[in-house]
Amino acid sequence: MNRIKGWALGIFVCMASSLSAQTYNNGLVDKSIATVGNEVIMLSQVESEVQMMMAQGITSDNNLRCRILENLMTQKLFLNQAKLDSLNVREDAVESELQKRIDNALTQLGGEKEAEAYFKKPLYRLKEQWRKVLREQNLTQQMQQNISSKAGTPTPKDVENFYKKTDKDSLPIMSTQYMLSEIVLFPNREKAGLEVKGRLLDLRKRIINGEKFSVLAAMYSQDASAVRGGDLGMAAKSLYWPSFSDAAVALKPGQVSQIVETPDGYHLIQMVKREGDMIDVRHILLKPEYTQEDKEHAFAKLDSIRNEINKDSISFEMAARKYSNDLKTAVNGGKMFDENTGSIYFEKDQLKPSDYQMLKNMKPGEISRPFQSLDNEGRGHIIYKIIKLNKIIPSHPANIKQDFMIIQNIAANRKKTEAIDKFIKDKQETTLIIIDDLFKKCKFEREGWFK
Repeated sequence: MNRIKGWALGIFVCMASSLSAQTYNNGLVDKSIATVGNEVIMLSQVESEVQMMMAQGITSDNNLRCRILENLMTQKLFLNQAKLDSLNVREDAVESELQKRIDNALTQLGGEKEAEAYFKKPLYRLKEQWRKVLREQNLTQQMQQNISSKAGTPTPKDVENFYKKTDKDSLPIMSTQYMLSEIVLFPNREKAGLEVKGRLLDLRKRIINGEKFSVLAAMYSQDASAVRGGDLGMAAKSLYWPSFSDAAVALKPGQVSQIVETPDGYHLIQMVKREGDMIDVRHILLKPEYTQEDKEHAFAKLDSIRNEINKDSISFEMAARKYSNDLKTAVNGGKMFDENTGSIYFEKDQLKPSDYQMLKNMKPGEISRPFQSLDNEGRGHIIYKIIKLNKIIPSHPANIKQDFMIIQNIAANRKKTEAIDKFIKDKQETTLIIIDDLFKKCKFEREGWFK
C-alpha cells in the first residue's frame, strides 16, 4: 500500500557539503566547537546530526562531521542576519514540519519507546531539540529567500545577454519532446468496484467465522504487505490516506473494519495495536479488475470515433470534448499537459510506457489505434485511449529561440546562486568566526572560514 500522501520521506535535518574529521569517543564532554558572530555551535549538535543521519541509513565517513559543521556555520551567517532584520519564525510551518519528522522517526524506528531508546532521551526532549533546529532553519530559509528574491527575474534582454556570454557546451541538451492529444474511455468502474466489494465481504465473513486475517491477507491481498500477512507495522496514522486512518483508529485490537475505499483500492483493516497516534494494522487490499469484454467494448467505441475523425466527420478536438471520459483533457480538446508544470510538451520519460510504445513510430498528425494505458492519478487505474501526435521537437542543444523559458530559468538560478555566494563571502569577512582545533584539519568546500 502506498500510504504516503505526497511529502518527502526524509525525517531528519540533513546537512550537506565537504569534510576531514575524526571519530569522537563516547562520553566526550560537550564543548563549543565554533562561534559565528553571536551564535555558538556545540559538539553535541554535530554529533546529534551524525546520529540522526545514521538512523536514516547514511554511512558516516571521514568527512561527515566537517560537512555538518560547515553547513551549521553557513546557517549561522544567515541566522545572524535574519535576527538583525527582525524576521519572525513561522511557527505553523515549524510545527507542521516537526510533526512530520516525529511521525516518520517513530515509524522508521518502530514506536515511541524505540525512538527514545535510540536517541537516549524522552520524546518531549527530542521535540524541544528538533523544534529549536527547525526554528533556526525557518529563519535561515526566509533569509535565503529574501536574498534570492533581490536578485530579481532576468528580463528578456538579460536572458539574451546571458545566452550570448554562456559557453553553449555548458547548456543542457533538450530531449525529444512530444505534443499529444488523447481521447480516453474508462472501463465500468462501478461494476468492477461492486465485484471487489463482494469478494471482500466474503473474506470478512470468513474472518468473523474464525479464519485468520493474516492467512487470508497472504492468500488474497494485492499489496506488497501480503508476504507479512498484511501487516503494515507500527506507523503514524498521518502517513495513511485519511479514509484508511479514520477507519483504523476507530477499531479495537483484533477488530476488523467494514470495507474502506482509498485511491489504492478497497481494504479490510484489522487493528493490531495502537500507541497514541501510532498504529499497527493489517490489511487486505483488492483492486478493481476489468474483463476482456470491457476492453473489447471500449476498443470498438474508440475505433468508431477514430474512423469518424479520419473521414473528417468530426475533428479530434470536438470528438475529445464529446466522447472523452477524462474531463481534464476533454475541455482542452484532448490536449495532454503536465499537471505539475502546465507544459504541453512531454519527454519520453514523462510518458506512460504504453503511450510511448504507441507513439514512437507515429508521424505528426497521425492517430493511434486503441490501446490500454494507465491514468494520471498514480494509482494504476486502467484506461483505454487513442492518441494523436500533434508535434515532435527533436533533441537539440538548448537555444534561446526554442527554449527561452529554460534559458531564463538557468539565468535566474545563476543570479540567485551568485547573490547567495556573495552574501556568504561578505559575511565571512565581517563576522567573528572561531573554529576549535578539533576541526582545524577540515577541508571545507568554501574558503574563508579560517582566519
